[in-house]
Amino acid sequence: MDEITTVFVTESREQLAALESALLQLENSPGDDDTLNAIFRSAHTIKGGAGVIECGYIVAFTHVVENLLDKLREHAMQPDGDLIALLLGCADHIGNLLGVLEAGAAGPDAELAAEGDALLARLQRDWLEGDGGHGGGLPSVPPVPLATSGGGAVESDCWHISVRFGADVLRNGMDPLSFLRYLGSIGRIVQLVTVADAMPPAADMDPETCYLGFEIGFASNADKAAIERVFDFVRDECTLHILPPHSRLEDYLALIAALPEDTMRLGEILVKVGALTQAELDDGLARQQAGVVGDDVAATAPLGEILVGQQVVQPELVEAAVVKQKQVVDRKAAEARLIRIQADKLDRLIDLVGELVIAGASVNLLAGRSGNGELVEATSLTSRLVESIRDAALQLRMVQIGETFNRFHRVVRDTSRDMGKDIELVVSGGETELDKSMVEKIGDPLMHLVRNAMDHGLEMPAAREANGKPARGRLELNAFHDSGSIVIEVADDGGGLHRERILAKAIERGLVQPGQALTDAEICNLIFEPGFSTAEKVTNISGRGVGMDVVRRNIQGLRGSVDVRSEPGQGSRFAIRLPLTLAIIDGFLVGVGRAAYVIPLDCVVECIELEPDGSTRDYVNLRGEVLPLVRLRQLFGIPGVPPSRQNVVVVQYAGAKSGIVVDQLMGEFQTVIKPLGTIFRHIKGIGGSTILGSGEVALILDVQALVQRCASREAQRADGGEGARAPLAAVAT
Repeated sequence: MDEITTVFVTESREQLAALESALLQLENSPGDDDTLNAIFRSAHTIKGGAGVIECGYIVAFTHVVENLLDKLREHAMQPDGDLIALLLGCADHIGNLLGVLEAGAAGPDAELAAEGDALLARLQRDWLEGDGGHGGGLPSVPPVPLATSGGGAVESDCWHISVRFGADVLRNGMDPLSFLRYLGSIGRIVQLVTVADAMPPAADMDPETCYLGFEIGFASNADKAAIERVFDFVRDECTLHILPPHSRLEDYLALIAALPEDTMRLGEILVKVGALTQAELDDGLARQQAGVVGDDVAATAPLGEILVGQQVVQPELVEAAVVKQKQVVDRKAAEARLIRIQADKLDRLIDLVGELVIAGASVNLLAGRSGNGELVEATSLTSRLVESIRDAALQLRMVQIGETFNRFHRVVRDTSRDMGKDIELVVSGGETELDKSMVEKIGDPLMHLVRNAMDHGLEMPAAREANGKPARGRLELNAFHDSGSIVIEVADDGGGLHRERILAKAIERGLVQPGQALTDAEICNLIFEPGFSTAEKVTNISGRGVGMDVVRRNIQGLRGSVDVRSEPGQGSRFAIRLPLTLAIIDGFLVGVGRAAYVIPLDCVVECIELEPDGSTRDYVNLRGEVLPLVRLRQLFGIPGVPPSRQNVVVVQYAGAKSGIVVDQLMGEFQTVIKPLGTIFRHIKGIGGSTILGSGEVALILDVQALVQRCASREAQRADGGEGARAPLAAVAT
């Protein structure tokens, strides 16, 4: 039961996420039947699963919610903002109840129980209108007057009952008219046609034999099974066909779509929604097995064709049931290929693959030194296999960022209502994948950026209209891959950053000297300083000067960066750039003196030889483009005389290029990233370390910091300053 409960909680939280997403979608498209069905299906699945594990408090609460959703599905009411908010609150409460179950408690505490009772009271009082929570069933079908077509055929929106009584009905003491009178007790017979095609000539008639049949138009709110029960006593002695009114076809189709995906047989699906009775199903199966069908249907026909041929169900319902059956089969097949594993087991696998990569590098080194060609070839093959294993193992940890993005629909909805703003959230690039551990850590920085955009970036509707903008603000979340990194953007079409106010606040706090020349990018990046805020008042959303510095610190902790671009009156765009993985990367090994360094291969553009006369310049001419240089020997204070021939590794980050001057190029290298100790965490330009095949330690260069250092140095020179060349360790911050 513990394992079943764990699976139930996991799957129910997935259903709750789908329920919340569908509710937010329903607010924008209230009449969408597909969305209504998806909402009902999620709630029904949670309720059914809770019943399986005998969790009564979840069943009881979800049952009332399901009744309200059923009324929505029947279009007995129209959803509005208040109802959506109430249902979202119910979804949150179900999530809290799942937490109680997960904690192993016998039931919710008094406070949580009171919260649930208050929600149920609102559901009953405001929406279920005192019907005791009774929902479900098919909507009422009022009697529809008959209309006669030109050909004499009767057209109506009533049940159509076709009954042919057996020859021995009268002999067995049954009166056909009594069944018709009883039928009138559960509805209204609006049309009755006596069929006497089996009547023989008068001379051949037997007074104890029944020759009659009836075609009946019947208006009733009863379901198909109740109508069939009228004929229970003669069910084996008559031929009975019951077809529902056309108005019920849509309801049956909706019920089929809303069925939990645990029913696979076509007949079971039709019986479950009430479009087919069990007796009709049994008769159809018996005919299929016996090969006795009809003149127009082959004995080997599928069950659906047999049921349609027997006129007990409409073709549209059979087709919908077939589609549902296929969905169930496909889902079962997909689940059969899906295995849930614990994250720590996956992390252990990644660690072992990393050690395998290091051991493989050592074997390759020894094989190369041995000079044995066969051994070198064998180790080369092993290296390729290890690389494939590495890629496959890392792919296991890659997840789509769309699930993280979808969490913000609810945040934007609730926050915008509290602030009195109308905000539209547009999500794109949700299919972009990155490391699972990174997805978990990027959630909080994104939350800070989204809430700041809603509070500070987007204006009130009246102010937007006064500036010629639509009253509805636009907030965008976007993700895409770029040069071996993932870029996540948070953009708004608000008023943008106020550069003058930011600069004045920075001067006031001593972050900038009066008269100091700063670029627009440098001014915008001041908002990431600790305690920096230009908000005129503190709200429950933001304005206390905490958050943005945490955003940058957390992103830098993931070896990433955050940049901001802003246009006054047009909005702002925050771009977070992160590596795809934190575990293993492809690197390019270079040497400076006796030290080895690794450059992430995704950042490497090309390698060129440094001209002999370029030993004193900090830039080179790269095919007409000025390429600033970073000399690692000078940067890290490495002693010794550089060789006569040096090389330049051209790297690119976020569209900016720089050249890294090294002594020698040592080729590609599978790099297992090892974190640096806390004593080295503030050193810029170093992103981590790795172990070479020889057992030596090589430092992994932080290309982002090196490129930014070049850009900063060029900006200082443009302003007339001197580009510092102090060793990096001496200027660590």
